[in-house]
Amino acid sequence: MNGEKDLETLLKNMKPKHNAGDYVFCTVRNTETIDLNQIEMFFREEEGFTVILKKEAADSLNLDYSAIMSWITLTVHSSLEAVGLTAAFSKALSENNISCNVVAAYYHDHIFINKKDTEKAMEVLRKLSE
Repeated sequence: MNGEKDLETLLKNMKPKHNAGDYVFCTVRNTETIDLNQIEMFFREEEGFTVILKKEAADSLNLDYSAIMSWITLTVHSSLEAVGLTAAFSKALSENNISCNVVAAYYHDHIFINKKDTEKAMEVLRKLSE
């Protein structure tokens, strides 16, 4: 199952879902001291691992972070080869002065935005879907 590629269909059916909780981005040299069940997502970079996890988990591990984020999932199954979805929603958010950090996974696109912008971002994404 490869997911949807048609941009109009993706936008119409993206159904943004706000995932409860406060999330943070942290960086660590290795993940050996972190229970992988505490990590929502991670990515290996040259400088170390970027880990995305709940704020409470980061606090319990004494990890530094710079912003508290909300996590929005576009529930449509988008293809990794779809063209224009990221550009469309990031443009709409940008026009409303909302920064977004995007993670594309196999089934869905995940958007992390500053916690203070949660309601506004959900409104913008719903309108884009109309």
